[in-house]
Amino acid sequence: MKYITVCLLTLVFTVTSCKKSVEDKKLENNAESTTSTSDDAEWQLLFDGNSLDGWRGYNSTTLPDGWLVEDGLLKSLGKGGDMGGDIIYGVEKFSEFELQLEWKIAEGGNSGVFYHVIEDEKYGAPYYTGPEYQLLDQIGFPHKLEPWQSIGGDYGMYIPDYEGVVKKAGEWNSSKIIFTKDKVTYWLNEKETLSFIPWSEDWNKRKSEGKWKDFPDYGKAAEGYIGLQDHGSFIWFKNIKIKKL
Repeated sequence: MKYITVCLLTLVFTVTSCKKSVEDKKLENNAESTTSTSDDAEWQLLFDGNSLDGWRGYNSTTLPDGWLVEDGLLKSLGKGGDMGGDIIYGVEKFSEFELQLEWKIAEGGNSGVFYHVIEDEKYGAPYYTGPEYQLLDQIGFPHKLEPWQSIGGDYGMYIPDYEGVVKKAGEWNSSKIIFTKDKVTYWLNEKETLSFIPWSEDWNKRKSEGKWKDFPDYGKAAEGYIGLQDHGSFIWFKNIKIKKL
């Protein structure tokens, strides 16, 4: 009888322990789930894979016909060339942020991501005011590239270190821009390609002596629209999202 009692007590203890372990595990999973959901809630999708809601042409109320949704991707047909085909996410302006997106480009292609873009009829394109993260077929581009024109760079301002992360045309890339008033970093395929301090003495020197010396309002705004460039190339985008900092 004593033996049976001990066995029953052991069984009850084992079941109770197992139940507690399962409950503890559920609590852990719920905590992880809550953390993940909380983190996800900080991100704002700029493209959901279904529609181009929120997007329109620069200095326009409509979308250029060279942009469409195809197979869940945002695609540019390259109809706009250097002027007239660029688009912006016109719902909201952003100041300090982390922007992430994935993209691939046709052979020989050229494009870019703009931020802090200001609209005004006196500006012919987003690059008059908005800095550009350069997207490019670095390997197959048909013309000679200056270092400041390279992939993952701050176009015309800061030269990127893209060594070891360049992919062939048609392959997917991931890009990231983190902008704060204290520091800006660009990333390509999980590698930091450059960093700089906005509006610093160095930044102002580069602006006044380089590509943007004849664009007085380039990079001045601390808040503006996110934009995508149509530079005459087929390019595809997905998973475009932003988080305010």
